[in-house]
Amino acid sequence: MTDWRYRRANGRYCRADWRYRRAVMTLRAGGIVAYPTESVFGLGCDPWDRAAVDRVFAVKRRPARKRCIVIAAYPGQLERLVDVRVPRFCEFASRYWPGPVTLVAPASERAPAWLVNADGTVATRVTDHPVARGLCASLGGPLISTSANRGGHPPACDILRVRAAFGTEIDWYVAGRVGGLAAPTRIVDVRDGRTLRG
Repeated sequence: MTDWRYRRANGRYCRADWRYRRAVMTLRAGGIVAYPTESVFGLGCDPWDRAAVDRVFAVKRRPARKRCIVIAAYPGQLERLVDVRVPRFCEFASRYWPGPVTLVAPASERAPAWLVNADGTVATRVTDHPVARGLCASLGGPLISTSANRGGHPPACDILRVRAAFGTEIDWYVAGRVGGLAAPTRIVDVRDGRTLRG
């Protein structure tokens, strides 16, 4: 079986990119950025920053009881969030990542409470979208990923619509095209292999 952390050694997931410098500065200062993902534009912030995560929920008008997906450039960025000792997690990670599949798995003891679902799990994905992956690589850590829309409204698929919807409520907009995925990413529960979405 392939080691789920092996991709950390691959430079294209680790190399910081000057194109994302302003976005990274914004994230490290507790800001929110909008960026393209596999299917829609997303809103993101530093998942370890509780105030920033709360602000994402406020901007979206999303109930705080819901949790966000956390994306990464390579699996090693998720080690503090996911209990990697869970049977089948490494198998699923090696099978689906990088790619448009989100894995729900038991949270690590170090995972902050505001990222953990009521059943003790977190939802994570190693993205293969070049912009989203580049942001995580340049930040040096994972990123909150939630669709760029107000509660009850359809997600935006281009930067102009995101700007029109949020304006200055978003601190930085990262240009780029969304991927070719026609629907939100598939979600799989590693505990029993069930597909929860998609």
